Amino acid sequence: MGIMRKAGAFGVAKMVYDQARKPQNQARIKKAVANVQSRRKGGQPPR
Repeated sequence: MGIMRKAGAFGVAKMVYDQARKPQNQARIKKAVANVQSRRKGGQPPR
């Protein structure tokens, strides 16, 4: 049972990694990080 769980977790992690490598998704991630950072500083979110 533990092997199946590890294999499933590995499959999900690989899928997330592959999606994060796409340029359009990298832009989304950078925008989201900038929004979170600006909110934590108390500033206005960039548009």
